[in-house]
Amino acid sequence: MSAALSLSEPDPAPARTYGTLTLDREHSAWILNGMDPHVAIRLKGAFPKVPKTGTQPFRFADTPEACADLAWFLARYPMRMLPGDGAALNAGRGRFEADIAEAERLFLPSYAPQPFTGFRDGLAPYPMQVQAIDLARLKGRLLLGDDLGLGKTTVALGAILDRRLLPAAAVVQSHLGIQWLKRAVQFTNLRVHLIAGNTPYDLPEADLYIFRYSNLAKWADVLDAVRFPTVIYDEIQELRTGAKSEKYKGAQVLSRHASALRLGLSASPVYNYGDEIFPIMELIEPGALGSWGEFTREWCDHNGRRYVVKDPDALGTYLREQHLMLRRVRGGRPINTITQHVPYDEDVAAASEDLARALALKVTTGSFVERGQAARELDMLARQVTGVAKARHVAAVVRILLAAGTPVILAGWHREVYEIWQEALSEFNPVLYTGTESPAAKERSKDRFVSGETNLFIMSLRSGAGVDGLQARCCTVVFGELDWSPKVHEQLVGRVDRPGQPADEVTAIYCITDQGSDPVVTGVLGLKGAQARGITDPLAGIQHVHSDESRVRLLAERYLAAQAA
Repeated sequence: MSAALSLSEPDPAPARTYGTLTLDREHSAWILNGMDPHVAIRLKGAFPKVPKTGTQPFRFADTPEACADLAWFLARYPMRMLPGDGAALNAGRGRFEADIAEAERLFLPSYAPQPFTGFRDGLAPYPMQVQAIDLARLKGRLLLGDDLGLGKTTVALGAILDRRLLPAAAVVQSHLGIQWLKRAVQFTNLRVHLIAGNTPYDLPEADLYIFRYSNLAKWADVLDAVRFPTVIYDEIQELRTGAKSEKYKGAQVLSRHASALRLGLSASPVYNYGDEIFPIMELIEPGALGSWGEFTREWCDHNGRRYVVKDPDALGTYLREQHLMLRRVRGGRPINTITQHVPYDEDVAAASEDLARALALKVTTGSFVERGQAARELDMLARQVTGVAKARHVAAVVRILLAAGTPVILAGWHREVYEIWQEALSEFNPVLYTGTESPAAKERSKDRFVSGETNLFIMSLRSGAGVDGLQARCCTVVFGELDWSPKVHEQLVGRVDRPGQPADEVTAIYCITDQGSDPVVTGVLGLKGAQARGITDPLAGIQHVHSDESRVRLLAERYLAAQAA
């Protein structure tokens, strides 16, 4: 016969109980049933992941966090429980509280990390990096969102110097494979193998295997057989679209077998809307945000097109409270952000007007499939036309900077735009770091820019994540085209706003026109920025934008004076 137990007073039965709580050990779930209607309403109010229209019995995954939450609820509404189930609930709550306390100990002022070993002689991680290493090893799963330049790669390499975590698989963007290889060899004695190509082969003995997101899907069968105990996802925002991408399916294989450590690295895990955090966290800690249905019920609203996180700050603080995410920000001067309005060549844009009109008609009147395809094509066309229509005016802005001897990173997206910039600024010997060049060609372009052979580095908007070394040469980024995601812009500015930057100030110049796609894109960037900022930096409040145009104005005056001479 069931005994009526209260967690606060387990021995005599409480005067009243409000239902039953049972542990389904076979399915690792807690089942709530037999509650009075008003208690069920209170339960749904306390736990938004429970469907508002759901009926009893209600199920909760048997996790330490769920045990702690249920114990809290039972303090107000005691339930009838079997003695063994009551003990299991208390044990789960105890594990939750102990885990939180142990993790928080790492960040107390009194915490003194042990001397770190494993790096090459003369090299060692900073104390804040050791904190992250210790947390990753303690929890076995972590999304490290430290600010750009704080050494997330160093943390990852330091974490796997514990031999119990090896061999490890690191997944990186295509252009960062060589950089990761160099960094691992520079800092550690680990045996490192960089995966070559998409065709699987017999892997040599190594401690760290570096895969690229572009070849992850092709290696899925090998990954399923090898079963790396540790996986590191560098720039994990690459996987934000979830299972609709083949690379995500390969990552699921890695995470499924990574029993020792799952570590994600990104200062910008949310590029667009907050729901992108769900597929990312599913790779770090499956079930941490519940099922997709539970996540959307608890954290999101639907705006008619997609799910949008309704309170990004709350989600951000939750991830931190659970020690699922760690983020530290770097101090220093703010970025000097300048909006430079440039003209729009209507004659250039007119050449595409008929095609744009046809696509716009399909978007508004076509079938479902036609509307989707036409919308994508119209987006690409509108942004390309806008980029081309302002390209020569952007080049004129950059010319002023280059004529003064200022090294410049010029960011764009379309090949047609790059070609105009190359032709208009040919005397400055521009080099390209875009989606067209091979990783080796990208590295050569970077070397030429860093060595001072050229002052103009034309870079794709989405090739900037993770690239290191440009900060020693450059402090000025010009955005000749815009991305839909504000985090893409932040990532690119972060290539120069990082340790090793000798200049007093980093300047980001956004060349924007009042026509074409720019007004629409800048409007959307506001909502996306708020979603990402709340999750990565909860409670940070409104961010002041520092803008000082005096230096650029002075350069322009000097340029005009030189032309008149």
